[in-house]
Amino acid sequence: MPGTFQAVYNGTKAFIDSFSFALREELRDTGVTVTCLMPGATETRFFERAGLLDTKISQDEKDDPADVAKAGYDAVLAGEGDVVSGWKNKLQSSLANVTPAETLAKQHRKMAEPGSGNP
Repeated sequence: MPGTFQAVYNGTKAFIDSFSFALREELRDTGVTVTCLMPGATETRFFERAGLLDTKISQDEKDDPADVAKAGYDAVLAGEGDVVSGWKNKLQSSLANVTPAETLAKQHRKMAEPGSGNP
């Protein structure tokens, strides 16, 4: 998803997604597996540390970090190439595949724009 107000962060995530699938294919016959964990907003100190406490996304309900870690761990054990954790994130991820990038950027703005949270 285009990360309005988080362009570098979201761009880095897109790189990791692409990189992990390429690396997974390169390592296919070596016994090494690569799994890309793609969590949604997770209840950590990320938003505090990034100075994003005044944003809607930081104030919305977020996924439990233990649930995210378990989803990633289970995916690694199953040899999956990727895992999207959390029902809300899975829904957003599915919709992102059919939504124009311009619309996604506008939607992300509503969540990540400084001051978009409750006063």
